[in-house]
Amino acid sequence: MGQSRHVGNQGTALDLRHGRADAESPGARIFVSQVDKEPTALPIRAKTSIEDRAPVERPRIAPDALAVGVAQPVRVGRRVFGAVLLVLGPTALAVAAVYLWLAGGRFVQTDNAYVRADKVTLSTDVAGLVVEVPVRNDQRVEAGQVLVRLDEEPFRLQLAGVSAQMTAVRAEIEALKAVYRQKQEAIKRAEADIAFFTREYDRQKELIQTRATTQARIDDALHNLDGARQARAALREELAAARANLEGQPNAAIETFARYAYVQTLMDRAERDLRQTSIRAPAGGIVTNVNTLRPGAYLNIGQPAFSLVVDRSVWIEANPKESDLARVRVGHPARVVIDTYPDQTWAARVASISPATGAEFAVLPAQNASGNWVKVVQRVPVRLAIDMPADAPPLRAGMSASVAIDTGHNREWADLVRLVERWIGR
Repeated sequence: MGQSRHVGNQGTALDLRHGRADAESPGARIFVSQVDKEPTALPIRAKTSIEDRAPVERPRIAPDALAVGVAQPVRVGRRVFGAVLLVLGPTALAVAAVYLWLAGGRFVQTDNAYVRADKVTLSTDVAGLVVEVPVRNDQRVEAGQVLVRLDEEPFRLQLAGVSAQMTAVRAEIEALKAVYRQKQEAIKRAEADIAFFTREYDRQKELIQTRATTQARIDDALHNLDGARQARAALREELAAARANLEGQPNAAIETFARYAYVQTLMDRAERDLRQTSIRAPAGGIVTNVNTLRPGAYLNIGQPAFSLVVDRSVWIEANPKESDLARVRVGHPARVVIDTYPDQTWAARVASISPATGAEFAVLPAQNASGNWVKVVQRVPVRLAIDMPADAPPLRAGMSASVAIDTGHNREWADLVRLVERWIGR
């Protein structure tokens, strides 16, 4: 930067504020245009009177020349400030980073989280013709509400046939009981005959001693006695068979017999099949894909009709990194923000932690034994039970969410040391 000086033989006054140089007395003068150049001698004029003097144009000092006197301290201050900033800036950033790292280990955060809900694929275990679908797509239904009706006529006929079969079984058991009672009475008569023929045979033997009877009568009495005994034995065999037909319990109630219980099972099955012709909602929720089923269609056993989403029992499925789960425990509180409602926060808690990573349940698991293996951080599913206030907006299955789990544990200096050692070890 250049500056101007005005030197007189009796002194020179330099007024830097006003940018001019004044000569106190006439005489030899030297004008220096720049501080880095040699002074240039100007011609000396003889003294003249004040009246003879011509007006002298005073030179103006350039603004850059004025800054020379003050620029040097400013430059030094800037250099000192820059040096201090160069030292303290990275230090402050490092301290802030360490503080944030120590304080940030308490929360396990992930945006790999989604809203989940129970989804039921409605079907039936009876085949039949669809006669009515009394609900529409995306309609809210309550538990027990009829969703589909099948043709009931074939099942009513089946129930009537089983009912007739049960009546026949009851009559059969009653007949067997009657036969059993008849055999019992026949045995009683046979025993009475045996007693009579025994007395007759004994009397004939006494009479033969006095020759009051003949041997033929004795033989007839003995024959009758043997016949009665044989008849009683046969009746006893028939009674045993009748008892066997009654399953060894001739006096039991009809409902306890196996054949009756079997028919009763058929009756229960027929009644159940008739009830199954009406497909009902197992829980409250919203039905979807109803348009795929129309009256007149034939629904086979196990064939999906449509789906029911139980939206009143939703939860959050978060998939944090495996390296973040060291201190996550069941019961830890969490905060959930749904992407659809970014201004609202839901309270939640850890309900369960999967015993395996998500890759273990994949249809095609990773082949880590191959030579092209690349280590990838795995994700472990964590289920969060979410609190649903009465005035909360509806949550729908599949919505994206962000989760922050409060482990209640801050990182320590020892954790930082181990982290640094691990980095150095790499």
